[in-house]
Order: sequence, then structure tokens, then C-alpha cells
Amino acid sequence: MKKQIRNFCIISHIDHGKSTLADRFLELTATIDKKKMRPQFLDMMDIERERGITIKLQPVRMEYQGCILNMIDTPGHVDFSYEVSRSLAAIEGAVLLVDVSKGIQAQTLANLQLAKEQKVKVIPVVNKIDLVDQTTGGLRVSQERADEVAEEIAKAAGVLKEEVIFISAKSGLNVEKVLKAIIEKVSPPQKNFQQEKALIFDFQYDPYKGVIAFVRVFGGRFSKDNEVFLLNSQAKTKIKEVGCFVPQLQAQEQLEAGEIGYLVLGIKNSDQVKIGDTVAKEKVEPLPGYREAKSVVFMGLFPNNSNDWDLLKEGLLKLKLNDPALSFKPESKSVLGRGFVCGFLGLLHAEIVIERLKREYNLNLMTSAPSVCYKVIDTSNKEQMICSVLDWPDASKIKKTLEQICELKIILPKEYLGAVLALLEEKSPKVKSLGLDRNILECQIPFREIMDNFYDKLKSSTKGFASMDYKIVGFKEANLVKLEILIAGKVEEAFSTIVLKDEAYEKGKAIVEKLESVFLPQLFDVPLQARVGGDIIARRTVRARRKDVTAGLYGGDYTRKKKVLKKQRRGKKKLKERGEIKMPQEVVWKMFRS
Repeated sequence: MKKQIRNFCIISHIDHGKSTLADRFLELTATIDKKKMRPQFLDMMDIERERGITIKLQPVRMEYQGCILNMIDTPGHVDFSYEVSRSLAAIEGAVLLVDVSKGIQAQTLANLQLAKEQKVKVIPVVNKIDLVDQTTGGLRVSQERADEVAEEIAKAAGVLKEEVIFISAKSGLNVEKVLKAIIEKVSPPQKNFQQEKALIFDFQYDPYKGVIAFVRVFGGRFSKDNEVFLLNSQAKTKIKEVGCFVPQLQAQEQLEAGEIGYLVLGIKNSDQVKIGDTVAKEKVEPLPGYREAKSVVFMGLFPNNSNDWDLLKEGLLKLKLNDPALSFKPESKSVLGRGFVCGFLGLLHAEIVIERLKREYNLNLMTSAPSVCYKVIDTSNKEQMICSVLDWPDASKIKKTLEQICELKIILPKEYLGAVLALLEEKSPKVKSLGLDRNILECQIPFREIMDNFYDKLKSSTKGFASMDYKIVGFKEANLVKLEILIAGKVEEAFSTIVLKDEAYEKGKAIVEKLESVFLPQLFDVPLQARVGGDIIARRTVRARRKDVTAGLYGGDYTRKKKVLKKQRRGKKKLKERGEIKMPQEVVWKMFRS
């Protein structure tokens, strides 16, 4: 008799205990030997365990009470919400986890909305009920508070309060109840054996096996040596191996409808595969894929050693294989040399990708300052998207400029409401009560302000108690200008940026002052200028290095010294006319680190 299958994932806000709950599931189902168990077992990358956050979704197969449980552990950070949406397309149930001390947070609501859109059965769970103040022996979180959180999560998930399960993932209290609820409430997958087709929800690249596709089989059976093709790329191949996750890859005879597993496709060219594609044995109606993830933050990546350009390209191609939100294109116009302009979902996403390139490919990289996209409508009413300051058109050709606008949602305790309202004073945020002495602030804000360390400012003004979520909703007209930085009269695009016209003077002044403090003195005076259009709006001068040419002159008439000094000035004037400034890389680094 075939075992029943349940496919589910764990979703929540960051730091609410997803990975710890996944550890308890692995222990209870005896999937992992106790001697091999370690905290955050499903966080496979070193960088995940070091930071204590989940970056990549990770599937695992477990067996419990005669059922096969396919679980996907998902990230909680807003930058990786695309990973959550991919998981939800491959499962029928979701455990919605909420920290009892923090309650519902911004990303909790965002993930819950994704689950509702996919019509996934939600099992609400309140975690960390074991929080005890060791000094007094009393509960740091009262029972009344726990009941309020349960009521809140039940209302958000559209279930009865009695259905909410209270657990401690750390100690294992009531975790077994969650497994039983999954078996009882999550529907088994529908089994269709008429048409062989599977949805690719992730990839892994193995240097020996090639592309390994993580799939959810929606119809038929797949086994070794089956000839299949990918409907999107029309690539035809023969399956080299099939199997499941335990959580390591474990080969088996076949994968059938309803199961989650992997297919070794025997494809070495990563350009031929795409997440969201359908694997089939014949021409069938493709499965609904995923919305294309759109990069919103752009940075230039440049190898320290120009000979590493091909290695950087290879690394980006391999990372893009299981991270479709990453985009890149070659860049050669920068002062930093040849490299790539890369697109990311946020600053944390960018930081993780750069760190992985350094670790996994042993690359020494330089990065440009992060930038966002703008729309420019020229005098002939042609619209173009500008994601790099290098592509900004001449001011005389611009009719209108627009910037990206975000819908920002902040959840915070009421005592910090005044501080956050001051942070958003010009945005006129709407205030709603969430209960539990907490409020939701909603407003629209330019995306460039989110990128300007807004999250750090929010955490500072609320002592770390606020959480935020945002999504880009469109473009809004804004008076944007290109702030150019000139060094010795020559424009240095690496330091130029796009700013609001009203803020250009303050930004320009700050940049040239910073540049003056890190620029190395030359043999002649070097003017540092900030320019908008044809107007210089800020200036500093790096004074020349000077040799004491009068040191060897003792006594005599003062005109001898004047003659030598005059000769030195003439020499420096000639140097200034002929001299060329080559920007040292350490100066560029120091500017971008600010």
C-alpha cells in the first residue's frame, strides 16, 4: 500500500524560529541521527549558520505515522520573499509561525498573503511559549499576552482561535501536535497519472552531474533514462538520476505524482534551464510558473585582478541558476575597469551574493555604490529605464523624470509611534491599531529613501522593536538631476549620482568633502567639484605636495629664494596642464565604504 503524502512549508518573519522548528521535526521523525544533529540543520551554507538566517529554501523528506512529509524550510527576510513564493507553488499546506513575544510582524502578513493567493491550507502556530524570566521565575510573556497573539493570528489566518497551536520549538513542547495537524488538515496531493509533468522550483549545480532540478511532480512518473524536455527552453535530455531529499540527495527508482524530489538532467549549460519551467515527456500544457523576479537595487561588481573577469562571469551564471532574482550585464565604462552591473532584490540580497562569490570562487571584488532605477521621458516623448548613472541622458534632452515609489508598512509598539512619525513626517502615514499595544503605519515613500539606510534609522529610533515590509507600486514624477563629480576638471562617473534637485547642494558638498579627506595629494593642486548641469555647486581643493626648494639656500639676498620659488610654481603650472589623474582604487573603496 502506497504511503500518503503531505507537502508543506514553514513561513514566518525572520528570527521567529523556523529553522529551530525544522530541527525538531527532523528529530521527531528520526530523519537525522541524534549524533549527527546540529542547530539549523537545514541551513546548508556556512554563511547561513554564521548569520543565523535562512537564505535558500531547503526541501527535506520525512516519514511519520505512515505518511511521507515533504517539508520546505523558507527564508523570513523581505529580500528573500521570492523564495517563499516558489515554495508555496509546490505544496498544499503551510505552518505559519509567530513569536509570542513579538506577535505578528510585517513579513508575517506578507507571507500569509502569499499563502492565501496560492490557496494553501494555513496551520497557525505560536512559538516560544517557554520564555521565562530566570531572575523572578515569572513568565516574561503573560498568558493574557499569549492569548492575544493567538487571537490575532487566528483572525489574520481566518481560523478559529482554538485551532492555534502553542509550542516551544526550542524544547520540543507540543511540536508533535503540529505534525499531527499537518497530517489531519493538509490535503494530500491530487494524483494524475495521465500526463507526465513536473514543476521546477529550484536548481543546484554539480560540477560532475551538471544541473540538478528540484521538482514537484504534478502528473505521471519520472525515472532514470526517461527522455524529457523543458517546455520553456525546448532543451531535450535524458534523466541521469531521480531521488528525494533526506536532506542530502538520495537516489531512488522513480518520482510519481504528488512527490517532491530531484532530477539530474545531465545538462551542463546553465543557460538552458530556468526556475518555473515544466519538465515533460511530451508536449503538454505547461504548469503555471512564477512571476519574473525584478531586480530593484543595482551595483557594479569588478574583480581586483582583471584576469578574473571570466571567473566572475562563471560564478554569476552558477549563482543565477538557483537565484533567478539575480541579474547581471557586462560593464566596461567604469573607472574600476571591466566588470558587471548586477541587479538584486535588496541590500541584504546583494551582500549575500557578493559574500558567496568571494567564498565559493575565491574572488577579490570591488563594488560600486548601490543605485535604483528611474524612468526618463525625453523631448521626443520616448520613455527609457535608467538603472546606472552612466546611462543618464544629457539634461537638455530630458522632458520628465520619474522615480520608484514603495508602499511601506511598519509594525511597531505604540511608545515609539512619535519617533517613527518624525522619521516619516513628510509622508503623512496612515496609523491603524493592531491591538496588543501596537500600531501599523502605512505610507508611500520613494525607493531611494529605503536604500538610504532607512531600515537602520527605523531600528535605531525604535530600539529594534519595529519591523517593516515594502513593495514597489509604481513610478511618480520627481525633479531628478545628475550630480556630477569632477576631479581636475574631468567627470568621474564612479562618484556621480542621481539626486533630487532640492537636495543636490547638500549631497554635492558632502561628497567633495569626503573625497578631499581620502584623496592622495599630487604634485599640483587638484580641484574637486560637484556640478549640476553647467553649474558648479560645491568645491574643495587638494593642495599639492611641495618640496622645500629653499632648504639649501643659506643667507644672501631674498631675491634668490623668490627666484627658486617662482621656478617651482612654473613647473607645477606645466604639470597641471599636462598631468593626468589616475584614480587609485583605494580612494574609490574608501568613498563607497562611507
